Amino acid sequence: MTVKIATAQYDISFLKSWSDYEQKINQWVQQAVEENARILLFPEYGSLELASLFPKEIYSSLEKQLSELQTLHERFVNLYQQLASQHNCYIQAGTFPVKLESGEYRNRAYLFMPDGSYDFQDKLQMTRFENEQWLIKSGTELKCFDTDFGKIAINVCYDSEFPLLARKQIEAGANLILVPSCTDTLAGYHRVKIGCQARALENQCYVVQSPTVGVASWSEAVDINIGAAAVYTPVDRGFPDNGIAAMGELNKTQWVFADLYLENIAKVREEGQVFNYRDWPLQSRFINPL
Repeated sequence: MTVKIATAQYDISFLKSWSDYEQKINQWVQQAVEENARILLFPEYGSLELASLFPKEIYSSLEKQLSELQTLHERFVNLYQQLASQHNCYIQAGTFPVKLESGEYRNRAYLFMPDGSYDFQDKLQMTRFENEQWLIKSGTELKCFDTDFGKIAINVCYDSEFPLLARKQIEAGANLILVPSCTDTLAGYHRVKIGCQARALENQCYVVQSPTVGVASWSEAVDINIGAAAVYTPVDRGFPDNGIAAMGELNKTQWVFADLYLENIAKVREEGQVFNYRDWPLQSRFINPL
């Protein structure tokens, strides 16, 4: 089974109206589906450009922007729901900070399905910025999602740097992990990139990263954005020698496309030069209980 994926290097805009946002997202999605992409990936916190629709006293405040963004949450969900259905594709819409009834926030990554349904993965491992300044809390559940192309998992940015999360999803049947990311330093970008490549190597699976890019000086939350979108693979027979199927130009606004040959995942796990996926449990022989 083969499917084309599109992963975005997405710029944070200063918007004048909700219609501007709708038009922007429609153009991005249209461009991807014209290239026959069936899975589309947007970055973590790309939705924060919506804060520019509010007065300066709101978009310049970390606390106030989170609160006011909730007034646009339903529109956000409806927009991507409609686009996934209209174009018969799967859209991972990056993340949106969602306020729960308890008053706590979650960094929520929605996956929209072609049939109009949707589900989400909340970020599980929170960064210092989220913990100490933004007070966004960790999610409580690790998921996999059934699609026409097999099970798909989501690791939100920092989650990709923790191998046991991805391993649990792979053991649940996922062969593709989507990683929406948002990093404000080159080092941060490389941490996530290295995590993605390591997850693809050790699980012999596809891992796809989508970052925010460019400068949005008006925003305290996403003012500097550094990264390159990429599709990472196993490093073995039938895959690129460097484990990179496609990669964008650093900090350029663009889609990055790649064909995923999902049937080759099972093959490399059975016939590869090495058996990273199969040999994972053997590590436990060398680890003494503390």
